[in-house]
Amino acid sequence: MELTYRGLEFNHISVTEVSPGKVGGKYRGLDWRFRHLSKPPVLQTNLDLMYRGLTYQTHQSTPAAAPDTLVTPIAFTTPEPLSSVEALARVMMLGHQRALKIRQQSMLERSAEEIGLDSTHVAGYWNKIQGKVHPSFRESYDRSHATMS
Repeated sequence: MELTYRGLEFNHISVTEVSPGKVGGKYRGLDWRFRHLSKPPVLQTNLDLMYRGLTYQTHQSTPAAAPDTLVTPIAFTTPEPLSSVEALARVMMLGHQRALKIRQQSMLERSAEEIGLDSTHVAGYWNKIQGKVHPSFRESYDRSHATMS
């Protein structure tokens, strides 16, 4: 392949074999075509791979042994209802916390749209990312104490 760069011409000999593609055309008077690698290069590693502290190799020379016992599926069990008051209070508190987060994020998006910002600008706000509710938000924008009676 003959290449030209800033007036200098040279022949480039490719080390990979390519086959001409079927897609092509003209751009600014020059013909162009996509070219595909005939044989994609595969790099072999000589390193021991590690995942979560355990080493493994991708190409093992010995085949894996078949398991001796058959695995029986576990029957689906329904979760038991919450029996303790503490567990019920925890579930209610987590639901309230989730509702506060959703309410705060929707308030932030509405106020951003009012001043002319796109709602995507506030999507990365720290409350959304970290999942925290600002402490002052709970004091000023929460359920009334009258609803607890």
